Amino acid sequence: MIPQDRHVPERVLLARHGQTEWNLEHRLHGQLDSPLTAEGMRQAASLAQRLVGQDITIVCSSPLGRALRTAVVIAERLGVDLVEVPELAEVHHGQMAGLTWGEIDARFPAAREERAANRYGWAFPGGESYAQARARARRALTSCGWSAPGTPLIVSHEMIGRMLRAELRGLDASSALALRHPPGAVFEIDRRGERML
Repeated sequence: MIPQDRHVPERVLLARHGQTEWNLEHRLHGQLDSPLTAEGMRQAASLAQRLVGQDITIVCSSPLGRALRTAVVIAERLGVDLVEVPELAEVHHGQMAGLTWGEIDARFPAAREERAANRYGWAFPGGESYAQARARARRALTSCGWSAPGTPLIVSHEMIGRMLRAELRGLDASSALALRHPPGAVFEIDRRGERML
């Protein structure tokens, strides 16, 4: 539920980009990119259609290609402005970006165990932790053009999306890490809570 004292709208919609080629290969993106698949483009178009009539007045997007491509499809369908917000980029995966977990196990054999011991505070080598990304998510929520009336749509990624939802709903670390956000899904968050549209 959106905290009463936060300078954000009464209602926020949060979408994840459509499916990518690396999603199919089970590769970690981090802040690297891979193109949307044909299914990912269908998901973006479906999102855009489902969001007609939702009073969206602005689309705020991660600058990463997969999110931005999804956001462009939506913004064009709705006829609203699109704003790139750098803080909405995915959690930085550092040296693990672009790798599968099998490749990570070979190159960083202790990583899974270290991550399991402190998933919220553990940082990707050369990247960031969920805790660091949450601070960035907090900044993103003050950068999305809230001055416009109506409902904003945020288009981002699964991991940073967890932190955005945690900030909007006031969740602790454990609850935030349990959240899931499939490609092409959109959540509505307001003072009553959260639901998938």
